[in-house]
Amino acid sequence: MTTALPAPCDESQGFSPAETDCTYKTSVLIATIAGSSLAFVMGAIVNVALPSMQAEFATDAQGAQWIINSYLLPVGALVLLGGALGDRYGRKLMFQAGLVLFTLATLACAFAPNLNLLLAMRVIQGLGAALLAPNSLAIISTSFSETERGKAIGTWAGMGAFAGAIAPVIGGWAIDLASWRWAFAISIPLAIVALIIGQKSITENREQESSAHPLDWSGASLITIGLGTLVWTLTVLPDDTVARWIKWLAGSVATFATILFLLVEKRKNDRAMVPLHLFNTASFAGISMLTLFLYAALGGLLVLLPFTLINAGGYSATETGFALLPFPLTMAILSRYAGGLSDRFGVRMILTVGPAIVAAGFFYFSLLSGTEINYWHDIFPALMIIALGMTASVAPLTTAVMASVDDQHGGTASGINNAISRSAGLIATALLGFVLVGSDGGNSALVAGFASAAWVGALLALASAVAAWFLIRLQTAS
Repeated sequence: MTTALPAPCDESQGFSPAETDCTYKTSVLIATIAGSSLAFVMGAIVNVALPSMQAEFATDAQGAQWIINSYLLPVGALVLLGGALGDRYGRKLMFQAGLVLFTLATLACAFAPNLNLLLAMRVIQGLGAALLAPNSLAIISTSFSETERGKAIGTWAGMGAFAGAIAPVIGGWAIDLASWRWAFAISIPLAIVALIIGQKSITENREQESSAHPLDWSGASLITIGLGTLVWTLTVLPDDTVARWIKWLAGSVATFATILFLLVEKRKNDRAMVPLHLFNTASFAGISMLTLFLYAALGGLLVLLPFTLINAGGYSATETGFALLPFPLTMAILSRYAGGLSDRFGVRMILTVGPAIVAAGFFYFSLLSGTEINYWHDIFPALMIIALGMTASVAPLTTAVMASVDDQHGGTASGINNAISRSAGLIATALLGFVLVGSDGGNSALVAGFASAAWVGALLALASAVAAWFLIRLQTAS
């Protein structure tokens, strides 16, 4: 697989020397790729490190879930606000601020003496990622000409996928050689490189005050409260030590905050963080439902599979990293060929077939039983089926999001879809407590729980296919 592509520079387009300076543009690309890849790297590493972290802190299933969700919560809730902050105060400023927050929090995670401090630093990591993710792409969009932008974004996405693929292997090696703390530490040099190169190469850019995206603080606060209390409620549902009335109270707060969020966003209309009128379009509503169901299934798998391989299969962290490698590698290699599928077969058809293939892979996983796990028979085929289904889905999904709304709302729609996918993983992880709590019954109970979760994943993937078939009505590009 090609791991590096030439800088997308073209000096024949009639731009000024500053605009066609390949060195400058390559530096911008390196900085944004390194910075935004941190989120992929950290997510993949923590999934592999989770059993070691749970054992060292002697925490229960809820503690293990919060190690992941304390990071996902601020990212899912605030990624849209992070983009708006860049529009208002400067994309370079917010990108660099995100890098500083992420780097310092990662260093603190590596030295965290207890679980509570680790969770607090994971929240700060999430805040940094919420600034990094939207502003890295915005920097690329403003640093490259329209003719260069497609190749630049493709390079950014491809290298991010590669980083996500190699991270579990390197992280697993660090865990086995030293400890999970080194799995955090190894990402710090990447962050420092991005910080230094970004400071030298990225030119500050912001929207005019009159056209800058409004800062929807009330919406951001309400969705954070709503998501946070919902995730807490789902996490403690299997815990009999938490009083039922407390669960009902937390669930009620989550419901009230979510309803209030929807009312506020409706009143603000286009000034809202999430303009609700976009969902009046059947295609955008269908795409959003597809994203929610499909990424909930995928998010649960990426947490539960390494946990099961290590605790029930006896895999080392390094072996687990290699076991997961076919999934991101397949997507990284084949994604470049998947973009044209919707032009050939139609968006609706591809976004129905792709999730259906994913459902087949989850169904294969649901057949797992006993305590003996044979990788080539039990894991690899299902992983490849899911990888093929996701490869067929991701590129057409990205295209469909932009095509489902008018040009004025393309960026907003893309941001909303991104936030939905992250929130889906957050909610799925919260629900994994039913499996993780059951794992106290031994390896067979954990494998049985994994198989049951795979059934749920298959149903979610099928639901996403149904949403695509009945709601998406986009025309095939000519």
